[in-house]
This record gives sequence, C-alpha cells and structure tokens, in this order.
Amino acid sequence: MTDTEVLIAGAGPVGLTAALELSRRGVACRLVDRLPERLPYAKAVGIQPRTLEVWDRTGVARAALDAAVPLRGQLTYVNGAEQGRMEMSLPPEVPYGFAALPQYETERILEEHLARFGGRIERGTELLSFVQDTDGVTSRLRTAAGEEQEVRSLFLVGCDGAHSVVRKTLGLSFEGGALPEEYMLADVEVDWDLAPGWTVRSMHHTPDGEVDDLLVCIPLPGRCRYRMSMLVPPELSPRDRPEAADAVAHGLETERAPRLEHVQAVLDRLSPRPTTASAMRWSSVFRISHRIVDRYGEGRVFVAGDAAHIHPPTGAQGMNTGIQDAYNLGWKLALATRGIARPGLPASYDTERRPVGEEVVGRTLRHATQGIQADPDDPVTVGLREAQLLIAYPDSPLVEPGPAAGPGPAAGERAPDCGGLLDPLATFPLRLYDVLRERDHVLLLHAASADGTKGFEELADTARGVAHGQLTCYCVLPEGVDAGPLPLPVLRDSRGEFRERYATGGSDAFLVRPDGYLGARVSPADPGPLSAALTRVFAA
Repeated sequence: MTDTEVLIAGAGPVGLTAALELSRRGVACRLVDRLPERLPYAKAVGIQPRTLEVWDRTGVARAALDAAVPLRGQLTYVNGAEQGRMEMSLPPEVPYGFAALPQYETERILEEHLARFGGRIERGTELLSFVQDTDGVTSRLRTAAGEEQEVRSLFLVGCDGAHSVVRKTLGLSFEGGALPEEYMLADVEVDWDLAPGWTVRSMHHTPDGEVDDLLVCIPLPGRCRYRMSMLVPPELSPRDRPEAADAVAHGLETERAPRLEHVQAVLDRLSPRPTTASAMRWSSVFRISHRIVDRYGEGRVFVAGDAAHIHPPTGAQGMNTGIQDAYNLGWKLALATRGIARPGLPASYDTERRPVGEEVVGRTLRHATQGIQADPDDPVTVGLREAQLLIAYPDSPLVEPGPAAGPGPAAGERAPDCGGLLDPLATFPLRLYDVLRERDHVLLLHAASADGTKGFEELADTARGVAHGQLTCYCVLPEGVDAGPLPLPVLRDSRGEFRERYATGGSDAFLVRPDGYLGARVSPADPGPLSAALTRVFAA
C-alpha cells in the first residue's frame, strides 16, 4: 500500500518539472521542499531554446515567453576595448531563440501550471531519510509543524540540490572539485546606453594575459536590469572560511551579501560605459564546484539537476540540463506507475542522461578556465550545442536501430519542427510542434503517393496495441495526393517542410517519444521494426 506514487524532494525548477510531467499524466505525486517560500533570487537566468521546446510540448512556453526577454548575444571588452560581438543566432528552422528569465519567475510559472493539474508544493517539509525495497520506498518527512511523517511511495526523486539528502543516502559518489575563485552576484539596474538584450563580459588582463578582474552582466526583464557577477573583493572572502560539511562548495552564501558599493566599485573599473548601479534587489557570494554522480539512481530512487551534476554557470547549461533530466525521467516513471512499462525502463534514465551530464560538466569547466575557444567549432555548431539542440541518444536501449546514417534525423535524435501543415478543419497552417503538444508517443506516417498509404491503418492499429493505447497516429501527405478515406487524422505538408526536414520521399514511419526524440525511423514503414521499437518501452 502506498501513500503516493512518486515522492519528489526539492521544488526548484527541476523538481517542479518532474511533478508537472507526472501530474499531467495522472500520476499521484507529492512535492516537498524544506524552504518556507520561494527564494527571490535570480540565480539561474538563461533559458535555452531546447528548454523552450520542452515547455512548448508541456504547454508552458507561452507563459515563459511572456515573462522572458531575448538574449541577442555577447559584447566582450578587454582592458576597456571592445573585442567584438558574438551574436547568438540559430538556423531559421529552430522555433525558439535564447532567453533570460529569473529563476523565481521560472518557478512561479511552473508552479502555476502544476496547480492546473491539482499539484502543489508542501512548503517547510524536509526529507530526513528513506529506505527502499523491491516494492517501493519508505521516507521520513518533517513537516512545517515539526511533525514527522512516514510516507510510502513507488518511487522517490531527489531534486534537492548540491547538498542532496537523496544522493548522500544512496551512497552515490560525487567526484570533482571546486574552483578557487569566489564570485559575487547582484541583481541591479544601471543607466548605461548599451543595446538591450546583450550580455556584457568585461575583463582586465595582466601584461602576461591573465584575467585578474571580471564583470559579467546578463539582461533581466525590466529597464536596464542585469544579473551581474564579479570576483569577490578581499573583505568578503576571509581566508579562514569553513568549508561545507560535505565538502561540496557550491551555491549561494547570502550571509556574506555584497553591498551596492561593492558592485559599484567593479563597475567603476570595468564597465564599458560610465554608469551608476541602483535598485539592488538581492546580492550574494557564489562558489562554484564541478562534480557528477557515478550513477543517476539506484532501484526506485533517482537524482536529477544539481543533486546529480554541478558545474560552472558558463553558457547557462545547469538548470536547463536539470529540467531536461526531469522531463526524461517523468514520462518513464509515468508508464512504470501504470504497470505498462517494460521492466528496466526507468533505468534508461541513467543510460541516456548521465552522458549528457558528463559532457556538460566537462565543457563548462573548459570554458570557465580556458574560454569558449577551448572548443573551436564552427559558429553554427557552437550555437546549436549551447542551445542544447545537439543532444541525442543514438546508443540508448530504447532506440530501435534504423537505416544507415543519411539526411534527416536518425533514431535517437531530436525530432525537428516544421511548418505549413494543414488540417482539413483548420483555416490556418500548423507547426509540427503544435501537433505534438501535450501528447505522449506520436506516430507520424508519411507517404509520397496514395499507394504508399496502403497498410497504414493496420500499422497504426498494431502500434496502438503494443503501446497499450498510449500513442497518437497522424498521416502526413503532400498536397494533391488523394489517399481516399483514411481512418487516421491527415495533415497536408503544404510547403514540403516535413519532407525536407525529415528527408522522406516514400512511405516512412517516425516514432516520436514524449520527450521529442525519435524512438525509431522505419523506412519503408513496416509493422515489424515499429513493434520492436515500441516493445523497448512498453510491456508485452
């Protein structure tokens, strides 16, 4: 007997994402957080295009776009001289750009969306301990009233940050180290005339080329408001500062809050324009570590976000990676709680996401210590990688091997968006992501001719049966192809964008997972390989 199906510890953006993904799929979950209220700090502020695609799929994107501001690129200055502009551009087929949104706004939006599905945060409630067995997890909680509760759940997800109780109790290693520098953060307004939407990076180099002073300003919503980071002055960095008990020196230390004059002193040295800081909302000292767990879970217990990986904030990768951790885990746990998942499906979370965490930790550490030039790729590749659009799972046990590499997305890669899809009942064109929104598995059956649609009805019936009904099918046809009456929804590829983006010219099947990656590309469309792909996810 369980009290809830999934218990989630930690209600930051990662825990909220996990709760939202489970709740909107009808899974009973409890979301607890030891803090009595949401913190008003603009900690993580960069929102990557891939995260906006995730939010599009879950119905959150519109609220995020309304609250965020665009990030257009970076202005770099060295010893007062401008070194050029790096524009953050992406290919035109990518539906979203880079954005800035304070973490407290991200949490507000996710919490409000969670409430639509009856979910809420249990504030002031702390996870004390847990034990697991073959059937579930028994956790001890302390509530805001000081009472201790025992909670039985099928699964436990630790989104409880760098000092995670879940990680420590599981005995996961957290290998890495700490950067020697300390930084101070501040949320302030300035009165300079620099173009809005541009991040400012200003450095002072010693004669031998070493950086001995640094200012980074990231735009926030508001008039000339920025989240600024800079090196901590000596008076705020005592040499005998004690380390954290678990030796993970990472995160905010608000007891050493810088004052406005500390921020102004750095601006006086490094600002590219004479300016005055004002209206400071908050400030803190921040320490940075780089660590990753040896595994993302064990049995029925998992970790995500900062509980699993911490690293320099270079490129705004951390929170976005954590959100996508939770998104990946959420749909898998939802199938597992319904009893229709193939045994071992939740374990694929580690297989797919830990390599992503390892790459992000390594890359952000290189960029923090050597600069972005440490990975000298072409600008398009750099932009797509920073946008987190190059993440793929080609070696995942959930992915059905497809045809040899060629044009178009392969199994395990992100399903690209496209426009110009016409529904017979809509008087306006749709994007593919409009069709995928708030859906689980989606099967897209493309045919270049009427003859190519033969067998599509049987194919769709087979797929729905293997997926226990948790699958939606569409037939995508070029304009002018009359396939007669089809018992499937039909979308017309009026501009040929689907054919181009998916490099399909015949009869093909594309299985899109709930997280927007291709589970299979079957060419020509055939029930055998498609069924094999679905049985990698669903129980027989």
